Amino acid sequence: MTTPLVLGADAGGTTTRAVVATLDGRIVGRGRANAGNPVAIDPAEAAGALAAAIGSALAGRDPSQVVGAVVGLAGVSRLADPAIGALYAEHWSRLGLNCPVQPVGDALVAFAAGTPASTGTVLIAGTGAVAAVLHEGDITRIADGLGWLLGDEGSGYWLGLAAVKATARALYRSTPPRGGSLGDAVCLQVGTTEPDTFVTRVYQLSRDRVAAIAPTVTRTAREGDPDARHILRAAAHRLADTLISLHPAPGPVVLAGGVLGGVPEIREDVQRQLADRLGQPGIVAGDGAAGAVWLATRLVAPRTDSLVHTRLISPG
Repeated sequence: MTTPLVLGADAGGTTTRAVVATLDGRIVGRGRANAGNPVAIDPAEAAGALAAAIGSALAGRDPSQVVGAVVGLAGVSRLADPAIGALYAEHWSRLGLNCPVQPVGDALVAFAAGTPASTGTVLIAGTGAVAAVLHEGDITRIADGLGWLLGDEGSGYWLGLAAVKATARALYRSTPPRGGSLGDAVCLQVGTTEPDTFVTRVYQLSRDRVAAIAPTVTRTAREGDPDARHILRAAAHRLADTLISLHPAPGPVVLAGGVLGGVPEIREDVQRQLADRLGQPGIVAGDGAAGAVWLATRLVAPRTDSLVHTRLISPG
């Protein structure tokens, strides 16, 4: 007798993760690959990365045992393009998956990674940033998520861009970067301290390279740099304001993404503001892929007990 399995994947702009589990919440496989978001990279590469993560998670398992699958990704509407949808469908077929694969927005997966509830609010800050209100599993309102040019305030890209801006202004004031400062670190990454050359090189940087400056902001803030500390505080305020702008209804608030999950200074500042303004600090999400597995489980068995969610999100 074969054991039914469920599959979940979280295809992010930096990393793609996949999880395979039993219907009672026991995780039996994990996989990881590069970016699998068709908005962030070429759709063919994104589909390949997602397939690689799922293939690793299924290693040693019969794909025909999978009875439900959910994949979360930003820009999920791109799969409505027949050419892009065909790319992903081809990979499902190669993987041997016989069940329908349900694509959903990353906000649904992030929310499910923090709570078994179906109504509440989620704030995501990773490479980009977005907040959403959910009602009975459907997104009803969204704030930000406008991309690097129009929004994503408080995101990893925003942090890197803020650092570059602060450095450029200092250079044009003829303020040489102090050794060990944020400006010094940014100049090292860009490769020059000459103002005009600095600006020229920044405009030649890819968005990924700008976002990659974000860890430098965190590191120099911890070392006491005032500009870096100011940027972290500003990011936290912008993220909290984004969520508050939705006027969240009663229900859990989930905080997700690499910035909120990996930068305690920003997360704790956001939580203090939410506690003051909403009366709750928010729940820090677990693995998004495990959240996707929870959604897949609920698709297959709608009456699944919330204890299964606990096993999936906190398997230890």
